[in-house]
Amino acid sequence: MFSSAFEENNEYSNSSSVTLKDEAGRSLECYVERSLLVEDKEYLLLLPADAAVEIFAWQSHDSDEEEAVPVEDDETINSIFPTAEAVLAEQNLVLKRTAYALTVAGELPPVEESELFTLEIEDDTSDIEPEQLQLLASFYHEDQEYSVYTPLDPLLFFARLNSSGNPELLSPEEFQKLQPLLAEQLIDEMEE
Repeated sequence: MFSSAFEENNEYSNSSSVTLKDEAGRSLECYVERSLLVEDKEYLLLLPADAAVEIFAWQSHDSDEEEAVPVEDDETINSIFPTAEAVLAEQNLVLKRTAYALTVAGELPPVEESELFTLEIEDDTSDIEPEQLQLLASFYHEDQEYSVYTPLDPLLFFARLNSSGNPELLSPEEFQKLQPLLAEQLIDEMEE
């Protein structure tokens, strides 16, 4: 098991940045929010340099209600990417295919209540809080309506440094083991 104490490592500061890479060879530039040492292994809490975005497809149901369904498969993303890229470019935002998430570079518009969408995860086994997202753009592709949103809460990644000093995203299992220790450390820091 992990020791309950995190120690801050001075090798990385809040101004440091690192690059995460996925299996497809895409990269994601991230700022190092925290550097933590757990049982002689270094872990990093990372914030992407660009804003994360999610694309949703609007599906109609028999009851005339529409449901937002996240677009996650690469084939659909590849198909709609040029259109989404063009629509976001009209707002001076640059859509990027980065590792682990789509991102946009540029200045996001101010948050307006009328442009917010609350995504509720229906999962009986967990207490996942609803996520608030800000609408950036909507578009049609082959008669299907899509919307691009950015989460109001920052997207954070937890990574460990491998033997060559490069960051690697933690597996869900590793993250589950470390999550209580991270929460404990953050609570301790808030109380100081």
